[in-house]
Amino acid sequence: MPELLTHRRLDQPREPRRLSITFDPEAFGRFSERIARFLGTGKFLFWQTVVVLIWMAINLTAVSFRWDPYPFILLNLAFSTQAAYAAPLILLAQNRQDDRDRISLEEDRARAAQTKADTEYLARELAALRLAVGESVTRDFLRAELDRLRADLEQLRPTRPRRQHSEEQATDPQADED
Repeated sequence: MPELLTHRRLDQPREPRRLSITFDPEAFGRFSERIARFLGTGKFLFWQTVVVLIWMAINLTAVSFRWDPYPFILLNLAFSTQAAYAAPLILLAQNRQDDRDRISLEEDRARAAQTKADTEYLARELAALRLAVGESVTRDFLRAELDRLRADLEQLRPTRPRRQHSEEQATDPQADED
């Protein structure tokens, strides 16, 4: 007896001991969708027309098989029964399709909102990059600044003729060290 208790898991509910019927709530909906799809096909209309024509031909011509004489009351009853079942099944199938469409629409809206948020984020990032690039030093600006500094440095140097300065360097060994 203790062995039975050790094999049973305590974190899961016990299986019911009585006979239980499992029911798939979507099974009837799937069945109604299949019927609604079939009722809307040309194949169904063709076979229904064939059955009605055979029904009428037998009841009009075969005297011994007349189970539904001319006003075809039994045939009208069959059509009424078919319509009484077909209409709710078609409505049920449409309701299920509406539910799927609603879920799809909600997912599309969520995806569109996420896409919009992503686009706005990327636009802000792009604007920030444009501002950062606008504040960075460009090559032309750097060249202009270096040219201006070179001109300022040349103005600050003592003015000596260049030729004389180069001749002094050639004759004076200490000028090389300066």
